Amino acid sequence: MRGLIATISSLILVASALPALAQSATKIGQHSAWGTYSYQANNGKVCYVLTVPTDKQPSNLDHGDIFFFVSQRPGQDVSFEPQFIASYDFQENSKVSVTVGDKSFSMFTRGKSAWVENAAEEPLLIAAMKAGSDMKVAAKSGRGNPTNYAFSLKGISAALSSIAGCK
Repeated sequence: MRGLIATISSLILVASALPALAQSATKIGQHSAWGTYSYQANNGKVCYVLTVPTDKQPSNLDHGDIFFFVSQRPGQDVSFEPQFIASYDFQENSKVSVTVGDKSFSMFTRGKSAWVENAAEEPLLIAAMKAGSDMKVAAKSGRGNPTNYAFSLKGISAALSSIAGCK
């Protein structure tokens, strides 16, 4: 398990294109489907919550490691920023669709990462996640394959509360 956590932390650091790749995240806790982590960056502490999909479709594709996380970066004035990370590059200029209940959000892609297209909708996505039970994410790989993921939202409220005071 410790190796898996180290691998996940390393992948997140790489995927986030953080300059100090040697940094390692410390696990703060686990809240059902969501783990909480923190690390010290050049411009302050970074805290985040992270989960992996409960389902990956189509099942005949090798999806690799897939993550959805929400970060707090007080040193950069970033509060609860959602991000979707794949182990593959997304199709250039494609969008990722995130659906919670009857609410949908569009994410822009760059490389292996996707962020909410309209930053003003980030709090709306977070609120939907807290109120929902599961989340669906649809993307298109660089090879043109449509991919779909399901994530459990069980524990997201407690996980986010645990990093709210990140300083």
